[in-house]
Amino acid sequence: MSATAARPDATATTGSAATATATAGSATAAATVAGSADVADTASIGAGTRVWHLAQVREDASVGRNCIIGRGAYVGPGVRLGDNVKLQNHALVYEPAQLDDGVFIGPAAVLTNDEYPRAVTPDGRLKTGDDWTAVGVTIGTGAAIGARAVCVAPVRIGRWATVAAGAVVTRDVPDFALVVGVPARRVGWVGRAGVPLVADGDGRYVCPRTGQRHVERDGQLTEE
Repeated sequence: MSATAARPDATATTGSAATATATAGSATAAATVAGSADVADTASIGAGTRVWHLAQVREDASVGRNCIIGRGAYVGPGVRLGDNVKLQNHALVYEPAQLDDGVFIGPAAVLTNDEYPRAVTPDGRLKTGDDWTAVGVTIGTGAAIGARAVCVAPVRIGRWATVAAGAVVTRDVPDFALVVGVPARRVGWVGRAGVPLVADGDGRYVCPRTGQRHVERDGQLTEE
């Protein structure tokens, strides 16, 4: 790992976990990495982040502060995660994905990176990294991807959007949209609390949980 979180194997805590000292400004906090996790020396792990058993964080990946990387989760080389991101167990985030602050990735969800996957070239030779170009999924602040959903790169998931469990996303998702199905389609809007919004007439919606009001124009939703 980088200087933001030194490799923690030498300092054991409870169970098989280990701690690393991470510096954020003038504050010092501990990142926790399970002994069975595989974190590359060149990866950066932010203060307060927890990397659980059998998770893998690859070379040059950057994980922000106070994140949770669940059991068996995968973070590809160069992937960027913001602060307060949660990757649930066995979530797979392939490079070069970028996740903003507060993103939730459900159990076994997949963010792909190959538009035209093949194991071999047309002449039958095993493909290498020089034979294809990785493309990434981009996810905006506060968005949530449900369990076993698949986001097919290079889609963008908008801020505070929700992708339902098992959905397959093949096109960009607007901010605050709720999408379901295969392929995913919008069936409503959600607010920052994740609760479906209630129509209030004249293209306006209200969150029943927070009271925040929204307005829809040209297929896009914004907060009032």
